[in-house]
Amino acid sequence: MLDKIPISPKTQKILDKALDEPISKEDGNYLINANGSDLFAIIATADYLRKEIVGDNVTFINNCNINFTNVCIVKCGFCAFARDLGDSDAYILTDEEILKKASQAVENGAREFCLMGGVLPDSDIEYYEHLLKLLKDKFPKVLIHGFSPTMIYDAALKSEINIDDSLKALKKAGLDTLPGTAAEILTDRSRNLICPSKVNVSKWIDIVKSAHKIGIPSSATMMYGHVENIEERVEHLEILRNIQRETNGFTEFIPMTFMHEYSPIYNQGNKNLGTTGTQDLKLYAVSKLMFRDLIPNIQVSWVKMGFRFAQISLTAGANDLGGTLGGDELSEASGAPDGVDTSIENLYNIVNDLDRIPIERNSKYSEFYPIDL
Repeated sequence: MLDKIPISPKTQKILDKALDEPISKEDGNYLINANGSDLFAIIATADYLRKEIVGDNVTFINNCNINFTNVCIVKCGFCAFARDLGDSDAYILTDEEILKKASQAVENGAREFCLMGGVLPDSDIEYYEHLLKLLKDKFPKVLIHGFSPTMIYDAALKSEINIDDSLKALKKAGLDTLPGTAAEILTDRSRNLICPSKVNVSKWIDIVKSAHKIGIPSSATMMYGHVENIEERVEHLEILRNIQRETNGFTEFIPMTFMHEYSPIYNQGNKNLGTTGTQDLKLYAVSKLMFRDLIPNIQVSWVKMGFRFAQISLTAGANDLGGTLGGDELSEASGAPDGVDTSIENLYNIVNDLDRIPIERNSKYSEFYPIDL
């Protein structure tokens, strides 16, 4: 019966080749536009490669987001989180508030603090060092996944030191891994439309490469479904692939579907924002076919997609379910469909229902912990 399902000859040829080697950028552009029966074949091939490369384990982390401020001088058209200093709902957490949230997370078994926030008007490298030391002195065994390339670039300018020295100072202060955020879409055309004040593509690449080369691994992200076109999504994947070939510093790839309902660009009248479910699945599958074992871990963002569709996305080449989060004010402001906090038990059940193996991990994918519920 399966041999009677119609698949276009070109798609079949690409997928047959994909079983042995990464697909090209050109083939990625073709597949990401496919529909109908071809879509199911693409997803099935990506899931087959996922099992061949990483097996049936699905990993996730017990972590806690510490968003230390929502004040931000970088005005992005997609962001519903940022506030101006002096706004009635603007906040900057005190040291005591940060330690209180961290303490509660550690009591619940957290292995990672994700330390993020807006770009403050006067935040320099010394301020970020202070935040790192504050947490590391109290919780030395908890890894810190912190700051974005834009935050580091801005702080380095304020401290009047170069990027390499800034990253070395942050590593010494306790930074373990770098979130590969502020990437959005890595084309200057799209960035000029939605985040012109952020680092451009070349600066983002330089900062990430610099982090990798001094021993700070990072995630790689893509925030898609706003002003970019489909080809720019594949261009983004190709840029990440080329960086990884050079540095091998990416721990995972995290596609993040754009939650547009509360964004400034949506409220200003921009339409055709957000993605469809099939677009999400095609992006996961094509990224697996392009990355293969070069970036073996592909993470689904349940906070962006909701638990049900995140589970479905695990059948399209992904093998990681993110983290428990312990709150995520950025996603909450954007309208996270299933909240911004979950439990190890819930993530376990999502994975177990797929007849795959739930495994807790650390930030670097270097240690894994069996789950005993």
